[in-house]
Amino acid sequence: MMKVAAAATSLSLVAAAPYTPPTYTTPSNLTHPGLDILAKRAGLLYFGTAIDNVVLNNTAYVSIAHNVSEFGQATPSNGQKWMYIEPQQNVFNYSMADAIMKPAKEAGQMRRCHTFAWHSQLPDWVNNGNWTKETLTAVLENHIKNEAQYFKDDCYAWDVVNEAFEDDGSLRNSIWLQVMGPEYIELAFKWARQYTGNGTRLYYNDYGIERVNNKSLAVAEMAKDFIARDIPIDGVGLQAHFTVGRAPTYDEVSAALTLFDDLKLETALTELDVRILLPDSPEKQELQAEVYTNATKACVDVAECVGVTVWDFWDPVSWVPESFPGYGNACLLDDDLQRKPAYYAIEKMLDEVAKK
Repeated sequence: MMKVAAAATSLSLVAAAPYTPPTYTTPSNLTHPGLDILAKRAGLLYFGTAIDNVVLNNTAYVSIAHNVSEFGQATPSNGQKWMYIEPQQNVFNYSMADAIMKPAKEAGQMRRCHTFAWHSQLPDWVNNGNWTKETLTAVLENHIKNEAQYFKDDCYAWDVVNEAFEDDGSLRNSIWLQVMGPEYIELAFKWARQYTGNGTRLYYNDYGIERVNNKSLAVAEMAKDFIARDIPIDGVGLQAHFTVGRAPTYDEVSAALTLFDDLKLETALTELDVRILLPDSPEKQELQAEVYTNATKACVDVAECVGVTVWDFWDPVSWVPESFPGYGNACLLDDDLQRKPAYYAIEKMLDEVAKK
């Protein structure tokens, strides 16, 4: 994918040229062709969304979620996680994932698949098993094998390992690390390549790596080591769960993306949302629009960043209020499924880039 890369020389980086988005407090005068159409015109591969099973009975929501002009890529936000896919050992259930993957495929949307190995949302039988290194290794391989083969050729990309690092750059003390050791990460990537084949992009995915910091540098060093040892890795996903007032700048996101751009790895913003400390206000929505636009523009400008996925697009189904009490309104559409200033800001920026 050919785009203008942000300037950088090494893992220490030179930040990309600053971008200051204009303020958008009213709808643009575009005819709203759709964010995916505009993203493609601006040089991205897709603009996508996560979709959750809890609202699949809402026809208005579903019609937007699978509108390929708006969202050219779909990610099951929960349906492919371990607790739902393998709730009992060697008993696999793909119904939740299929409820999102099949309509996405029929609509012509790309699919990012999420996730094989993670410390969270594991069933009790995994968390509470009396494992040895040998037995847990077999469990992880069996899970990846079955899920990867079931969705073979259906996924543009897989988040193979999710959130394996702490903020200080050390490895997270998960059951995988405790029992299998650090090599569980490279084993997961080897099995993912073995069972998905060569056509699926294999990603490492994490939050808090949208700035150059201890965590993002540790991920970059792991990726560099994998490349040197021919461990299959194709990309790094920056989750991009942001907060108004504490979000990284355009320069910071650009620099973090460029860490992996320098390694010739594909990147994407995989779970973008921007939470607001409630009560909401027009001023906070304006700041939210700036954060959304900064992040998306950084992806547009860094050569190997292929796309942006929002972590759902409708405020009532956002994960934010439950996980961050007192915060909310993190998505692009409000309670009434109406576009918010952040939507219009992204829309206008993409349109302006495409016309240059």
